[in-house]
Amino acid sequence: MELELRHLRVLCAIADTGSVGRAAAAIGASQPATSTQLRRIERHLGAVVFERTAAGVVPTTFGAELLAAAREVLARVDRLGQSVPVDGERPHRELRLAADCPALLPGTLARARQLRPELRFSLPCAPDEPFDLALALDHPSSGLRPTPALAARVIATEPLFVALPATHPLRHHAEPALADLAAETWLLPAADRKAFRAACESAALVPATVHQLPHGRREVLDLVAAGLGAALVPASTPPIPGVLLKPLLGAPLWLRYVLLWRRAALGPGLADTLFGAATAAYRELAAEAPHLHSWAGRTFRPPRT
Repeated sequence: MELELRHLRVLCAIADTGSVGRAAAAIGASQPATSTQLRRIERHLGAVVFERTAAGVVPTTFGAELLAAAREVLARVDRLGQSVPVDGERPHRELRLAADCPALLPGTLARARQLRPELRFSLPCAPDEPFDLALALDHPSSGLRPTPALAARVIATEPLFVALPATHPLRHHAEPALADLAAETWLLPAADRKAFRAACESAALVPATVHQLPHGRREVLDLVAAGLGAALVPASTPPIPGVLLKPLLGAPLWLRYVLLWRRAALGPGLADTLFGAATAAYRELAAEAPHLHSWAGRTFRPPRT
């Protein structure tokens, strides 16, 4: 076989999603066909590109070098047609970006600008302002579905962890039960009110005290570190001094990182580029969360043979 651009896109899709199955869904192929194609590519190259871990697949040293070269080639090819509008997109345009998961913003924007330097982004001043593109957090049971006007793709799904002060009585519990936390004072970021309410309802939790604060998650975690209460946070939240990030027994609460975009504003090619950038940013964020990897290693440990 000869290595073609479509093969490079398959490799990048696997790297961006961290899974052959998710990559197959992203590119509109079956998982067996994508697995077969990956094996053919690796046979042609004479080296393994990905290795399996408890959390999915990750590039080998050779694979990381190959992917860097592949992304550069694909970015150059994508830029060849930038002087002509593609998929209804205008070159050198500004996209209105909304986000309620700011941790993904820096990595996503940096990768997007690297791949499409002509793009410019502006942030809406309020959550209800019109947007072209959004990075959102929601819960799997929220009922979010694509519509004729709005497209959606799930970047990642992960459990909610509880953030407790380092001196908390449950500090020695590896996985406290949600019922053990009913009497906590909960500190709630402004953007999490609806999600927290839905999470409590789904888990039959009646919190004793809830303080709704006009702050972001980082400011709330500073208050947790000061011993003023507890908070629910994404499992990929980076470590914070003075804060314990612990999984809940049975992982009863989950959330999703979702990319949303207006179909009239973004064509399929640009949407794929931005989704890949957001997925890579999430994987980088999760890599800096040892508590998440520890939980995944215990939860998804393969059976002994």
